[in-house]
Amino acid sequence: MLGSVLGLICAQRAREATATAQRAWWLMLAAWAIGGTAIWSMHFMAMLGFSVTGAPIRYDIGLTAASALIAIVMVGIGLFIAGLGRPLLIKVIIGGVIAGAGVAAMHYTGMAAMRVNAEIHYDSTRVGLSIAIAVVASAVALWLALNVKGALAVVGSALIMGVAVNGMHFTGMYSMSATLHEEHGALSGATASNLLVPIVLAVILVVIGLVYAVLAAPNADDRAGMAYLQNRMADRDDNPPAAPAPAPDPHGLAARFQSRR
Repeated sequence: MLGSVLGLICAQRAREATATAQRAWWLMLAAWAIGGTAIWSMHFMAMLGFSVTGAPIRYDIGLTAASALIAIVMVGIGLFIAGLGRPLLIKVIIGGVIAGAGVAAMHYTGMAAMRVNAEIHYDSTRVGLSIAIAVVASAVALWLALNVKGALAVVGSALIMGVAVNGMHFTGMYSMSATLHEEHGALSGATASNLLVPIVLAVILVVIGLVYAVLAAPNADDRAGMAYLQNRMADRDDNPPAAPAPAPDPHGLAARFQSRR
């Protein structure tokens, strides 16, 4: 939910941006927030809760990193398709399909990164259902990113996105079953405890960076106030105030004082 909130705020800033480069920058931050924090970090933390009774689990570091990269890049592509140019429903659908396929690829790449002395099987119906959830959830997330405004709407939308991401993950995990091997060989890879600390630290740093970017950048109200002040200053420069008229001197005191000098 935290990643979804930050992603929706970044997407809102992208809508408010006037320059294409600024809009692209905010969409990139939204991809990091949604793809990296909201989706991948939730996925991996939940993966650490998975266990096979009687068999230790290790994780391939390369595939684990690849799953994170897939989530960020594919969500970013979906955001750029839906968020640049005119907002159209067909663009949201196309972006949702691409982002959803990327989320599903991230999930099953992360599951393929597990090393366990067991034969892994997948139920094709449940796998298909998890992919469908990912595509629909991604399309809804893109629509929300392009239309949501206001604090309460952002929080409510983040709750919907959080439920959808968790639903996709655990549907995919539900499709998986493991049959232990009779012989247990040595496993390569990192343990969950080896990966937990660096991943948590990375997520914290990303969240801090996103929060700083959101708080430091001016929003639409700030820009409107700055534009108003600039217009007022420009009017003052173009129309300087006239010199004050001399005060009336009905008795000629100023003239008499001047003649005495």
